[in-house]
Amino acid sequence: MNNWAVISTWSMSYDGLVKAAELLKKDKSAGDAVENLLRKVESYPLYKSVGYGGLPNEDGVVQMDAAFMDGDTLAQGSVAAIENVKHAVSVARRLSLNKINSFLVGEGATKYAMQNGFEMTNMLTERAKTIWQNKVKQQLQSDLHPYDGHDTVGAITLDRNGSLAAATSTSGLFMKKNGRIGDSPLSGSGFYADSHIGAATATGLGEDIMKGCLSYEIVRKMAEGKSPQEACDATVYPFCNDLKKRYGKVGEISLIALNKKGEWGVATNVEFPFCIAAKKQEPQILMANPGLHNNTKIEPISQAWLDNYQKQIKAPVK
Repeated sequence: MNNWAVISTWSMSYDGLVKAAELLKKDKSAGDAVENLLRKVESYPLYKSVGYGGLPNEDGVVQMDAAFMDGDTLAQGSVAAIENVKHAVSVARRLSLNKINSFLVGEGATKYAMQNGFEMTNMLTERAKTIWQNKVKQQLQSDLHPYDGHDTVGAITLDRNGSLAAATSTSGLFMKKNGRIGDSPLSGSGFYADSHIGAATATGLGEDIMKGCLSYEIVRKMAEGKSPQEACDATVYPFCNDLKKRYGKVGEISLIALNKKGEWGVATNVEFPFCIAAKKQEPQILMANPGLHNNTKIEPISQAWLDNYQKQIKAPVK
């Protein structure tokens, strides 16, 4: 097998996806490619929901969640509410090598990273601190809802040997409660990978995604013979419809999937940009939107949309 592919959530992952594609072309492993993709996103200080520059919790502390899964062995590693670590995804990947103690949280996760030589740094940038201070002032002056933004970067890679890997990384909800953990580090909800079948990762409101174990469900449907797109549509839209009936509302939910053949799929209940590259597909950003019949509309992004996006993320903080 010599096919390869990579898919990732949100337009902010594009540069990382290009890096991952370069590695996969050079016969690097799916694990190396997906880790490097997420590290690229974690390093960029203007992305407000991932890594360095991520927006903090209500106490002004950046707490991050991340996960890694090896589709060959089903080995998984996760960290949650980890602090002051430059690359949470790398800690998660290291933990995936452990037979036990593969999911660490809070102080224990941070201590593990320090003891094992991972790069430590203050993850709260001055830009993020200013945004947090402004939000605190606004909340004192009005009854604003505190939660704003929950864009997990998730990615799946398929290498030339047929191995799949999946990973996630996020700083979670802005102004979240201290210690709050979303779906991103939770196997089956935020991610799942099986090289015999396929993989999926999620992004959106973790509290709602966790009500459905959506990543595992998509992989299960692919195992039954559905294409990644069919599996995504058949999982996300019925779940969102059912949750709205039973719970009264449903937050933003988007999932991506990739199977062992390199075929991909996406489903979402909001406007959702994602990135894709493969052996026969140049890296590009596409836009997904929910269709009218429990289906997904996918089209290329416009230059105007991309220009506006770049303007937004680089806009000065007042």
